[in-house]
Amino acid sequence: MPSLLDTLRDQITLDVDSMDPEVAAKYEHTFTDMTSNQAIVYSEAIRPERANALKAACEQAKATGLDIDHQLSDALDLLTVLLAKDVFPHISGRVHAQTSPAHAYNTEHTIAHAKRLVTLFEAHGIPKSRVSIKIPATPESIVACHYLEKIGIRTLATCLFGLPQALAASQAGCLYVAPYFNELAVHFEPGVWKAYSDTANEHPMSSVIRSIVQAFKAIQSSTLVMPASIVTAKEVIALVSLRPDHITLSGAVLEQLASESVESDQKTEIIDTGNADDIGEQFLPFPGCENK
Repeated sequence: MPSLLDTLRDQITLDVDSMDPEVAAKYEHTFTDMTSNQAIVYSEAIRPERANALKAACEQAKATGLDIDHQLSDALDLLTVLLAKDVFPHISGRVHAQTSPAHAYNTEHTIAHAKRLVTLFEAHGIPKSRVSIKIPATPESIVACHYLEKIGIRTLATCLFGLPQALAASQAGCLYVAPYFNELAVHFEPGVWKAYSDTANEHPMSSVIRSIVQAFKAIQSSTLVMPASIVTAKEVIALVSLRPDHITLSGAVLEQLASESVESDQKTEIIDTGNADDIGEQFLPFPGCENK
């Protein structure tokens, strides 16, 4: 029988929310894009098997001879590119790298950081056409997105929690918006995540994502909707029923989806209703996430 991952792959464009090349390779030919942020870079960099990438980034940054603050910033950017480069052969679309949240309210700094990331990607063999820059959707950074799109640098508006932000990102010409389904704290703080019996209708972000999808369709926006920060397979099914364009998934959620088989006569019902309860045992959240 096909897995739940196989079923969803036929329904929606899947992206990998991980910089682990083993995850990308395990599900070869599954992903279009690779998404990342500073937390993902950190979690990947501390793995012993990625020590060489961390060392290379630090050595290259040190060789610039700049002051320590600039070296740290350069090392982080270089590390981001080197980690993404290892995943790049396993995707068919773009790598996403995020500008510094510290610059989120500074248009000029956000633009400069985005340009630097693109330059680094190109220097390491990844063309600008295969890069998207994730930028927090503040007023100042939406202005930065508008400028970057005009000069040919594609952008994704992240840290996005409402329809007004999404519409502003669409007006700026962003390639993607990535509404957070769960707040970032669910990935780090036990007890923050909350389960819902009817996720597609009860989760507070479901109505937000539904409104974004409907609004973009009404105005014929070319900006794509890519929900992010997903904790369980059940949430994935609920989100797919809302009809976004893409969905980006961590290695842990991919494991849940791949381990669950689906009867052929259940496929349509699962996707149309967002109902995960009839296909097997209750899906579990990430370790450390508990129901409120």
